[in-house]
Amino acid sequence: MTMRRLLQSREAILLAVLVAMVLAIAARFPQFAAPASLANVFNDTAILIILALGQMVVILTRCIDLSVAANLALTGMIVALASLAAPAIPVPLLILMALAIGGALGAVNGILVWKAHIPPIVVTLGTLTIYRGVIFLISGGEWINAHEMSDAFKAFPRTVILGLPVLSWIAIATVALFAVLVTRMPLGRAFYAVGGNPHAAVYTGIDVGRTRFAAFVISGALAGLCGYLWVARYAVAYVDIAAGFELDVIAACVIGGISIAGGIGSAGGAVLGALFIGVIKNALPVINVSPFWQLAISGLAIILAVAFNARAERRKGRVILKRAEQAA
Repeated sequence: MTMRRLLQSREAILLAVLVAMVLAIAARFPQFAAPASLANVFNDTAILIILALGQMVVILTRCIDLSVAANLALTGMIVALASLAAPAIPVPLLILMALAIGGALGAVNGILVWKAHIPPIVVTLGTLTIYRGVIFLISGGEWINAHEMSDAFKAFPRTVILGLPVLSWIAIATVALFAVLVTRMPLGRAFYAVGGNPHAAVYTGIDVGRTRFAAFVISGALAGLCGYLWVARYAVAYVDIAAGFELDVIAACVIGGISIAGGIGSAGGAVLGALFIGVIKNALPVINVSPFWQLAISGLAIILAVAFNARAERRKGRVILKRAEQAA
């Protein structure tokens, strides 16, 4: 029974699809499946993985954060300007600054959802626009290019340790941390409880508003961290950094089995969803597939994922009812 459940699990199915995609592409371009090439794909997807994990905890609580990419861009611009003004600032301090700024921007979303009772989609759509506007105001619309950044600022995410860049190791550490958070820690269980049934969660002593606030702060802090990583890795900061990237983040969560209705999902699913998008973005150009087809394939994957999620949730509901009838 355990093996059957494993084979029917969303993560196992998605992993099988990923393996099949890689093998199919490797049949035409064998070098794509080489360890070094797969490591590059993972590194290219690392920021998406980190952001998807942050978005996951927000979606688990029946909320959504559309401002993650704007948060990333604003925080990235701020740390780039700080490094430009004071090149001697140590990189660890810049990272702490990015986490703090991102967390504060996420807290703005959380407070508005918690205290003002504004729907999350409205709040984060508004802050998305505000954050993009602030980037223009503080930068004057100017770019910060590679030659204006210190070598230490640019080198950190690219530094190779044990065969992988630091950016990849940060993603791996984030995955491990979130796997523990959502499966072993009270806050992680609270995310599921709030998303599963917020009214019942209140009766168990969980503060729904505070839990959602915590989810937005976590998502914002990770977006801030990714702001530094993005700017340092690509050695450029400008107003439209990561424009539209929030759609990839949400798509990764949906494809990975995180239910938009809340309360269902896993860290492993979010990672596999991000890798699915990462493989598409990296592999399809190799086999000369048009960017328009890439968008179409991603969109089709999202629709199929939502349909799969809805069917799984209905099946779960029928099982619960059947068990209740048997108990009666």
